[in-house]
Amino acid sequence: MHLHVTGKQPNSKMCFVCGLKNVAGLRAFFYELENGEIMGLFRPGEEYQSYPGRLHGGIATAILDETIGRAIMIQYGEDVWGVTVEFTIRFRKPIPLNVDLRVIGRVTRDTSRFFQGSGEILLPDGTVAAEGQGKYIKLSLENIADFDAEEQEWRVVPAPVDPQEVEL
Repeated sequence: MHLHVTGKQPNSKMCFVCGLKNVAGLRAFFYELENGEIMGLFRPGEEYQSYPGRLHGGIATAILDETIGRAIMIQYGEDVWGVTVEFTIRFRKPIPLNVDLRVIGRVTRDTSRFFQGSGEILLPDGTVAAEGQGKYIKLSLENIADFDAEEQEWRVVPAPVDPQEVEL
């Protein structure tokens, strides 16, 4: 399936998943797709390994959780943020290090107070390596943290990896 990228979501300074100045972070970028899903791009290095050459399951869980949690912003923008209530993951294949990986997320149920979503980490050949499902409470940012967008450098940052369309 060929899909157009309809937008790019912001990165921050220190978030573990999307923080561009967090030396320990994944530095993932997130893109909104025409089908209402979100796609994250990341390249995990050796520092994220569990067994040699394999991504640690906790790191895989973190990127899936972040991606699914961001999916709600496609519909509501930055007025609604997702805070994880519960999360489950199923590992299907080993996830390699030092390769470009994609993670896809979507909202599967949306109520006034909560939303649920699902997502997958895809290997370079498109094979599903891990699947996740989460439940999130919908909150405004001021009810989550003392967040200053300027201080946190919360903004869309152009990157050489920015796609205009993707093949899923």
